[in-house]
Order: sequence, then structure tokens, then C-alpha cells
Amino acid sequence: MLLPFVYPLFKSISKKQLSEGFILGVFLYIGFAVQTIGLQYTTATKSAFITGTFVLFTPILQTIIEKRIPTLGNILGVLLVTVGIIFLSSKENSLFSIFSELGEGFNVGDFLTLICAIFYAVYIVYLDKISANHNHRFLTFAQISVTGLLSILSVIVFSLLKIEPIKIEMNNEVVIAILYTTLFATILTTSMQTKFQQAVTPTRASIIFSMEPIFAALTAYFFINEKLSNFGIAGAAFIFIGILTSELWPKK
Repeated sequence: MLLPFVYPLFKSISKKQLSEGFILGVFLYIGFAVQTIGLQYTTATKSAFITGTFVLFTPILQTIIEKRIPTLGNILGVLLVTVGIIFLSSKENSLFSIFSELGEGFNVGDFLTLICAIFYAVYIVYLDKISANHNHRFLTFAQISVTGLLSILSVIVFSLLKIEPIKIEMNNEVVIAILYTTLFATILTTSMQTKFQQAVTPTRASIIFSMEPIFAALTAYFFINEKLSNFGIAGAAFIFIGILTSELWPKK
């Protein structure tokens, strides 16, 4: 779908830009892959909480890779968002239930999900590092193409090794789901992130991305009537306050 929009750009793309686009796609693929595999061995609650820790890894990696220390407002924002994630991940009337659940045994699924969080943080920082030198349309095309090709290759390898058989069921619902996730949840969101993330620091970007569970909860509420618990509401409030703190805190 993106090829007609990026084909005219190929003549001006350097080998360095190609390699950087490939590397970015690999980081994104690893994040998706290990999270998906990890979900088979851990609970959805633990997966959501551990994945959310990318907001903690991002400022650390930003400092190491880009030599840019986050502002005090960013650090406070990260801490508030982390508290919000704890609330969102906890069961009703049991604030620290997520830690009890983690304490029951840190298994291979939890480890893979932690790897996912680290690679999401690496992806955010690396995108910030290279995006200024790229056309955002090409970079969007490159990372989505690499992620898609590696995913197809993984499916074939898993099938040949008899780990997971290839199973394709096509119907109207599947087609609609594919079109929706391709156009809106992949192309549109990746393109917007690639174009606009360069206007903020990786740490600020990760804090903003932590709004995702809030939007997910609101979508579930309006479309499938799923109620958000009191802890969930408190968690959303902490995340929102964390974002405001990061954005409005004096830069100097």
C-alpha cells in the first residue's frame, strides 16, 4: 500500500539510510515477536504491566545512547506514569496484586515480555536518533516492510519446525480486521510517530505513548461496555498527571 508513495524516493536513498531503516524494522519486529510469544506463557495482566516498563527504560537508554539527560519534569512524569501503570495492572481492592502475581514466579513469558519492553525503548530512542536524516514516508515503509517480511519468515520457520502450523481462515470479519489494523493501527500510527516523534525527546514520547491503555479502556467502555475499576480510574489519572508534569514542567 505504501509502495506507490515511496517509490519516487528510492533513487535518493543512500545505503546508510537503507541500513538504518532495516535496523529500525528489526527492533520493531523483535518487540512484537517476543511480546506475542511471551503472552503464551504469562498472564495478560503481567504482560501489560511488564510491557509498560518501557517508559522506565527509555530515559536510561536516551542517556546512554544520545548522551541527553532527561529533565526533572520528564523524570517526575516517568515516575507518575509508572505509578499509574501499577494501578491499571492491579485488581480491584488489591493495589499491589500485580507484584503478588509477579512474585508467584518470574517465568519465560515474563522474561520475553521484559525483552519486549527493552526493545520498544530501543526502538523509540533509535527512531529519534535517525529520523531527522530520513524522509518519514520512506522510514515508515522500511520499518513496516522489514517487520512484515520477518514475521512471514517466522511463520514459515515455525511451520517447518512443527512449532506452530500455518492456519489461515478468511471471512468478512477477518478481512475487516486486517484492513483496519493495516491502515489505521499500522500505517497511520507508524507514519505519524515517525514524522512527529522527532519534535520531542524519546522520554517525552514514551510518556505520551503510555496513554495507550487509557484509550484502550475508553474504547472498551464505549464499544463493549467494559467497566474500568476504581484502581483503573486512579491509574489513568496518574498517567494523565504524569504527562502534564512532563509537558508543562519548566525546561530550565
